Amino acid sequence: MTDSTIQVYGADWCRDCRRTKQQLDGLAVDYAYIDVEHDDAAAQRAQQIAGRMNIPVVVFPDGTHQVEPSNADVEAKLRELSLL
Repeated sequence: MTDSTIQVYGADWCRDCRRTKQQLDGLAVDYAYIDVEHDDAAAQRAQQIAGRMNIPVVVFPDGTHQVEPSNADVEAKLRELSLL
């Protein structure tokens, strides 16, 4: 994983996580999925980034992040970063 990789912290049981992954897959955007349910360190990192325990946490290559973003928010950020 490089600094230019989008990171998605989530869990398989989370509907919003599945929606965000499906959106990124549909847009053919590369990302690294980090399962917080099976990785305590990742769960702590996601909480640290977000400042709370909500998922998904999407970290973009520019260092910004979104917590429980809508599809429109994710797409707008991808366009801002010229990833679409």
